[in-house]
Amino acid sequence: MHLALIVPAPFETVSGGYAYDRRIVAGLRAAGHQVDVIELAGTHPLADEFTRDAACIAFDALAETARPLLDGLALPAFAGMDDALAARGAMALVHHPTALETGYSEDDRARLRGIEQRLLPRLARVIVTSDPTAERLSSEFAVPRPRIAVVMPGTDDAPRSSGSGGPTCEILSIGALVPRKGHDLLLRALARLFDLDWHLTIVGSPARDQTHADALIALAAELGIAPRVRFAGEVGDAALQALWHGADLFALASHWEGYGMAIAEALKRGVPVAVTAVGIAPTLVTPENGIMVQPGDRDTLSKALRRVIFGADLRCDVAEAAWQTGRQLPSWDEQSRAFAAALLSKD
Repeated sequence: MHLALIVPAPFETVSGGYAYDRRIVAGLRAAGHQVDVIELAGTHPLADEFTRDAACIAFDALAETARPLLDGLALPAFAGMDDALAARGAMALVHHPTALETGYSEDDRARLRGIEQRLLPRLARVIVTSDPTAERLSSEFAVPRPRIAVVMPGTDDAPRSSGSGGPTCEILSIGALVPRKGHDLLLRALARLFDLDWHLTIVGSPARDQTHADALIALAAELGIAPRVRFAGEVGDAALQALWHGADLFALASHWEGYGMAIAEALKRGVPVAVTAVGIAPTLVTPENGIMVQPGDRDTLSKALRRVIFGADLRCDVAEAAWQTGRQLPSWDEQSRAFAAALLSKD
């Protein structure tokens, strides 16, 4: 199999979606498949004329033997190329529809929805990372259900996190600093717990929405919790491993997730989670291994966080349940094979 994966540049970034792309590419190549990675310059997903021209040029330059596989973030750049995509048997990897991304104007979201509703049904295969995303593509974007395949992210074997070992509850949150990740909600929920001993580290790039990232920093100061919050930005693998090793709790208050790779990563390491009921969370998170609240419910999140931050013994019990859950998650080798099978399927 010869694939051409088309993604927004730069491909080498720490974000969850690209981490999935990179691991799948590595797995496919290890299995003997040829995968060309084509990086698209420009603005994504709100593609301008320059970006659309770059997409057209890149598409026309693809090797004749290569089957196009578009990362969903790059898909809007191909607006108007419905027939060309269909003629090449193009496929897509959609972590979540860009029209569901928060932080855009209603006009921008409507424009993205219109593009995705036109393009997605014309593709030969759409791979998503969770059942909820598959259901929304079918019901809201008119993608025939037989053309959708669900391939969850894999996980690596990882050492069990030991936690901070100190009186302060070290909370780790991982996600780009964009409105969809709900970091503002998490900050507001934690700010109510001024009487408890906690510290939050947020790992995530500010580059996609610098205005929102700056607003989060200002919000922490406004709430009086800036000394307790570290905005780490993107970090290298060694630094991230150290953060996981010392984490007592993983927290993320997303409004929407296609999957939520960091949640699986936390469970794999035996770190209790406090998350919203989006993506894979309703499937993986139980009252035994973590906390799950509805998106946007700051009050319930704050109350639940109080219980787990205050109760060190409770955290130990929850950490054990998280570890047991994490041991059942699939590996990247398994999921790379599933991905290849989905691409080759004739359904």
